[in-house]
Amino acid sequence: MKTVLLVDDEHAILDALSGILEDEGFRVVTAGNGREALARMEEARPDVALVDVMMPVMDGRELLRELQAHERWRTVPVVLMSAVPRAILTRDAPITCDDFFQKPFDLWKLIDRLRELAGSDDSH
Repeated sequence: MKTVLLVDDEHAILDALSGILEDEGFRVVTAGNGREALARMEEARPDVALVDVMMPVMDGRELLRELQAHERWRTVPVVLMSAVPRAILTRDAPITCDDFFQKPFDLWKLIDRLRELAGSDDSH
């Protein structure tokens, strides 16, 4: 079973996506911000991370930089998601992530991409 680290400060999104991803065969570890996500990384190394960009305490871009700076975690694929278009988010500085989904997104495309990045060959 592949593990997804799901990071979002909106509890409704965490609950909804967690349930859907679990139904699709993923183990889901959740965090409400980037700092919590780093603690969860210590508990259970995920196969892929799905991270919201706009969050308090430590946002998705800061978390991405932290993960990429640590050799232990830099191989974990990171998918960023945001209601803000990527072009606006990258205007001041590029974001180097494995994929980006603008909210609202096609749920099945997201699940397929998470499976691909996690190395799972399951399909819906």
